[in-house]
Amino acid sequence: TTLFRSSYVINMWPIFILVGVAAVSAEPRYFHSEKVFRATPQNEEHVAFLASLTSAVEVDFWAPESVALVRPGMNVDFRVEAHKAYKVDRLLAESRMPYTILVENLQTLLDNQHDSNIRAVHSYEKYNDFDTIVAWTSTMASQNPTLVSRLQIGTSYENRPLYLLKVGKSAPNKKAIFIDCGFHAREWISPAFCQWFVKEAVNTYGTNAQMTSLLNNLDFYVLPVVNVDGYAYTWSNNRMWRKTRSKNAGTTCIGTDPNRNFNAGWCSTGASNRPCDDTYCGSSPESEKETKALASFIRSNLSTIKGYITIHSYSQMLLFPYSYTYTLTKDHNELNNIAKGAVTQLTSLYGTRYTYGSGAATIYPAAGGSDDWAYDQGVKYSFTFELRDTGRSEEHT
Repeated sequence: TTLFRSSYVINMWPIFILVGVAAVSAEPRYFHSEKVFRATPQNEEHVAFLASLTSAVEVDFWAPESVALVRPGMNVDFRVEAHKAYKVDRLLAESRMPYTILVENLQTLLDNQHDSNIRAVHSYEKYNDFDTIVAWTSTMASQNPTLVSRLQIGTSYENRPLYLLKVGKSAPNKKAIFIDCGFHAREWISPAFCQWFVKEAVNTYGTNAQMTSLLNNLDFYVLPVVNVDGYAYTWSNNRMWRKTRSKNAGTTCIGTDPNRNFNAGWCSTGASNRPCDDTYCGSSPESEKETKALASFIRSNLSTIKGYITIHSYSQMLLFPYSYTYTLTKDHNELNNIAKGAVTQLTSLYGTRYTYGSGAATIYPAAGGSDDWAYDQGVKYSFTFELRDTGRSEEHT
């Protein structure tokens, strides 16, 4: 771990700055006239109102991820179906809780994310479907053999490959940083970042001193899409799908939240044991083939993996363990200083303001996350990036 101590700690900053720059039927599900509301409860009465509202009207929570995580003073973003939107609007107005409508017509926003003219061709300026990303991983490895190699670390529930790119100049005894994207299927900006990161690494090696030094001294394991089945499903059926696509015993409800499926305070807080919920923790830790594959790879390479960064959206935050408990880690001060330095650099360069801190204290407690798990495995420098923005553009989807 000496690689990251003293003067080497600053080597984490350029990595974070690169991150910060980026930004159920057989028929597809559409979202015409569906709205996204933002409510800000001022007191416990407002919190209770939102809980009662969601028991009467089914809503899709975007942030936080469940009504159980709502607290006074927190912005609460949720999607409402078109035929229920008027009723929700009226009830919110009657509650005298501050609220606004972030998205008037969700389908219009989603339509803007597609460009049918280039879908079969990989682009760094548009979102790419899963098959296009798979082809891209092969192309990156074949066109850059001295910097990039492709590994398959497992297969998904629906038998899709989990491809990982190893990026770095070949050299003995190198340490590594693991970066993953696409835990939650609908967060398309996350896999887009991983693709952008690999492109930047390859294209600037040899010309940018900072990137050249990083790739000469470190390997980056980049997993562009963790939840491959869910991601594919957001393209074919339901753009707002979040979980995996595995079947659950005793219910017709599909999928598990992969970022509640790790053995880090598993299912103890901020997660659900109900398979129909978006934050369902699974039948056991690593019950999902995708999380098992990721965890197995990291366990097999703990001697070299010294950093872990997982990319999510949205809300502009840089978080570190713990999320499953308010207890501070033994490395809290160091992790906090690294996060503070990275956030300060991002603000000075781009004017983008990120919030930072331990997960539980900064947003809310949530058990079973990959960053907490990686830290408990001995990967001290474990961070979660919640990318731009704060809910007022399409980047979070």
